[in-house]
Amino acid sequence: MRLLVTRPKIDAEHTAAALRSLGHEAIIAPLLHITVAADARIGSGPWAAIVITSANAAHAIAVHPDLTQLRALPVFTVGRRSAQAIIAAGFADVSNADGGVTELSNLAAARVRPGASLLYLAGEDRAGDLAGDLRTRGFAVQTAVIYRAVAAASLPRLAVEALASGIGGVLHFSRRSAETYVAAARTADMLAAALKPVHYCISAEVAETLSRKGATEVRTAAQPSEAALIALIGVR
Repeated sequence: MRLLVTRPKIDAEHTAAALRSLGHEAIIAPLLHITVAADARIGSGPWAAIVITSANAAHAIAVHPDLTQLRALPVFTVGRRSAQAIIAAGFADVSNADGGVTELSNLAAARVRPGASLLYLAGEDRAGDLAGDLRTRGFAVQTAVIYRAVAAASLPRLAVEALASGIGGVLHFSRRSAETYVAAARTADMLAAALKPVHYCISAEVAETLSRKGATEVRTAAQPSEAALIALIGVR
């Protein structure tokens, strides 16, 4: 099946490789561009642990001036990709929730003493309320915005070509990228073609965004993870 992968470039390449290994044709057309906030103020803590919900946070902290002082802290990640990325940045004590924000919050609550301070390395645009959930469990949470996702103003050339020639499906990994996909397709006067394929969504929130915009074939992963989304598509 010909599939369009719209997530940011680094993650899209990983997803495309997994899809190709299953016999699919994967076309990479990022709709969000990640910019690192290298001057983000993180503070001095002390913190009991770090939590992250995206591999983008790991890539951003890897080039931040405060990296060295943070490396000794345990890290709780939302999934395997974010765990791999933070390990690559030099962190050794890494635990993976293998799920979504709720699973990550549960993991941190099970491993860290109540009342401890946690550092949340986050993006400017966030799905769910991890910090709020952790605070209701008695944790003090400092959120440091260390990266931003800049939306594309227009459809990438490869996306235009793919939609014009026909594709079987589009993968959506966030509400914002789904909204950007629809907006960019409307600007390009390709909305009908953009909504026609099957839309594979990482969560119900993302799926609802596509359905509300007019997509009729929308499928939702059993869990909010890349592995679950790819499993939803299956082997060619």
